[in-house]
Amino acid sequence: MSPAERIEVLRRDIRSHDHRYFVLDDPSISDYEYDMLVNELQDLESAHPDLITPDSPTQRVGGSPSATFPVVRHPVPMLSIGNTYNDEEIRDFDRRIRDLLGPEREYAYAAELKIDGVAVSLRYENGALALGATRGDGEQGDDITANLRTIRSIPLRIAEEESLLNNIEVRGEVYLPHDGFQALNDSRAEREEPLFANPRNATAGSLKLRDPRVVAERPLRVFLYTLRFEDEDGALAARPELDSHFQRLRWLAGQGFPTNREARRFAAIDEVIGFCHDWEERRSTLSYDIDGMVIKVDSTSLHGELGATMKSPRWAIASKFAAQRARTRLLDIRLQVGRTGVVTPVAELEPVFLAGSTISRATLHNEEEIHRKDLRVGDTVWIEKGGDVIPKVVSVDMAEREEGSTPFEMPTACPVCETALVRVGEEVAWRCGNAACPAQTQARVTHFTGRNAMDIEGFGPAVTEQILGADLIGDVGDIYCLTLEQLGTLERMGEKSAGNLLEGIEASKNRPLDRLLFSLGIPHVGERAARQIAEHFRSIDGIKAASEEALVAVPEIGPKIADSIVSFFRNDRNLDIVRKLKEAGLRMALETPEGGTDARTSAEGGVASGAGSRAFADKIVVITGTLPNYSREEMAGRIEAAGGRVTSSVSKKTDYLVAGENAGSKLKKAQSLGVEILNEDETEALISGERSP
Repeated sequence: MSPAERIEVLRRDIRSHDHRYFVLDDPSISDYEYDMLVNELQDLESAHPDLITPDSPTQRVGGSPSATFPVVRHPVPMLSIGNTYNDEEIRDFDRRIRDLLGPEREYAYAAELKIDGVAVSLRYENGALALGATRGDGEQGDDITANLRTIRSIPLRIAEEESLLNNIEVRGEVYLPHDGFQALNDSRAEREEPLFANPRNATAGSLKLRDPRVVAERPLRVFLYTLRFEDEDGALAARPELDSHFQRLRWLAGQGFPTNREARRFAAIDEVIGFCHDWEERRSTLSYDIDGMVIKVDSTSLHGELGATMKSPRWAIASKFAAQRARTRLLDIRLQVGRTGVVTPVAELEPVFLAGSTISRATLHNEEEIHRKDLRVGDTVWIEKGGDVIPKVVSVDMAEREEGSTPFEMPTACPVCETALVRVGEEVAWRCGNAACPAQTQARVTHFTGRNAMDIEGFGPAVTEQILGADLIGDVGDIYCLTLEQLGTLERMGEKSAGNLLEGIEASKNRPLDRLLFSLGIPHVGERAARQIAEHFRSIDGIKAASEEALVAVPEIGPKIADSIVSFFRNDRNLDIVRKLKEAGLRMALETPEGGTDARTSAEGGVASGAGSRAFADKIVVITGTLPNYSREEMAGRIEAAGGRVTSSVSKKTDYLVAGENAGSKLKKAQSLGVEILNEDETEALISGERSP
């Protein structure tokens, strides 16, 4: 047997043993025998480096730590699933499905456990794992391929004989089983490192690690629950039985993917409800956390017909389990000042273990909430986790209330700067009106430098507190004026640490426009709204010059967000911050795919004719084939910025098919349905306004 042949045999055997051990929990050889196979493979590959391939089991862990995670766009948005909390809401979901499909249509449901983990996407090209990403905001996430490759239950290659079934996207949930979580925290305790609060928190933290070698040491697992073929029409033509979510789970399992074995298919909604009740009672018997059940219309072709709202698919719903409760004592009510000046009361609780973590604090939202529940310091209270994640105080055990307890009174001054608190209009929140309040400044800097904003490496809470305490900055615009000499004056800040921080600050100058807009902390402007606004107006100056009417015309932007943006850019203090950021060299405009400043952005930064095109408003578009100048993800972004909705399958509802080379079966189907076909140039002409729809 030649070295190449022996290498292939070893790889095949190791993959089989990985599947038996990590997926089936049924190993057939000892750890020693397994290690001997891996050692033999490593020796052969070392002797014949030209035979090493990316999908070899030896390549799961390797490479140097990543400085940052590239952002990738999901080919189809990873939408969140709507929630139900009782049987009647599940039946309402079934009634909506029947109303949408019509009473004569037959359909079934698939139901599966809702794993409490971190959602990820895996893309396979020609059968090999090519990309792994986080869910992110649903539109785009972080490329964490190197980290996901370390999870040994994830196949690096699939062996489907039908070639068109080898280009797929698989989605699922990465999680930590209970024993793995405990072992991880035990090892951290031994090293005197901070403990993780719960398995989900530990999973999310692990996937964000820059060094895949460290991730490989974490006992992460995954369940895959969604399968999408690049060529859906061709896949269903070849395998009609795969027009079924349940059958796709079986197909995934047959290809070596770890799927949850508890999924079931039901003909009637009452059977689904009974299944959900059964698992709510049995959830504690599992070796991992679940927080409900997911119910899906089984036919995948009906998924396209039923469609989705902006946030959730209409063909799926989550049945959430009742929150778990615990009793504890309310030790104190303290005030927390946020970046916009809102003063939030926070409950300090006697620590109590609940749903996988120890709870010692919980938000009380506002003064009215405290009075409505009549919460008093010293009370015995019931707490629960909303969605098994966010702790909240539910009620008081009045039988345990001590005599002489006094109702809570909201202080009249800011607990940090002692400025008088005020209420604006009909808001229930009290605010500190001092924009220079140290607590507000610290919160704004923390938000600005955070991972979802400018993502400045090394700018954590302790460093922020030190820098502000030394009066090195007054606002976020001053961050880019920090020097090595200034940072060197801080306690426990050596020259190397200071240099690394300055490198992180410099690297953040290249963050895209939407991240910059989100980082400014404009009230009500979240990540998704920031992206919509950035794609529409193309520059900070264009956004600054926009009227409320122009902002409201952007999809998903309502009057509240529009008013907040206009108010923000009328404030001289905010304008001064933007000026500092511009002078520091941050990216203030979007760029074309070739890397130059967008031609539609004027020299003054405003928006020229054609910017904010709505050529595809309310149109459903499918993209197929290879385009000459754009990736499909980039073209999808341009179409969505012009108001369109990009989907993966051609149907009677499709308005346009954007076709490149090797368009395949989608082009044929579009032609048979009379869908208008566009090439890249024609699509660009529509977006730029050179051609009318």
